[in-house]
Amino acid sequence: MTDPIRLAAPADVRDIIALVEEYYRQEGYPFDAAELTGVVARLIDDPSRGLLWVIEPEDRIVGYCLLTWGYSLEHRGQDAFIDELYVAPAHRNHGLGAAALRAAERACRAAGVRSLHLEVERINVRAQELYRRLGFVDHDRYLMTKPIPPATTI
Repeated sequence: MTDPIRLAAPADVRDIIALVEEYYRQEGYPFDAAELTGVVARLIDDPSRGLLWVIEPEDRIVGYCLLTWGYSLEHRGQDAFIDELYVAPAHRNHGLGAAALRAAERACRAAGVRSLHLEVERINVRAQELYRRLGFVDHDRYLMTKPIPPATTI
């Protein structure tokens, strides 16, 4: 079997957006196809923002993994964040999520990243178990978010 994980290409945007919609509907997150299409296209075009992989085990994209770059004093330099990891339900429990996380970890090593972070819903115990098996540790902190609306011009 060939590697089911590859970097996303511009031709993948439509398939990725369909999976994002599926994921966001499952989680109750707001979804705007037009806005997210632009965000995904910009990300694919500019790897300085992060890396987006597709999970494609049999010539069909069934998931994606988004890694974004950051910088941290606490973590002593370059860090990264798994912003999203999604595998369609029918394709779970086949090692695809773990393969995507290993690809992200390899990219982090190559980029000199010191720490890799992710977030997981508190009720998603199965995903937490996967992340712990792969070496992620819960620091008993809360991820807090404040939306910053776009600046308006006068």
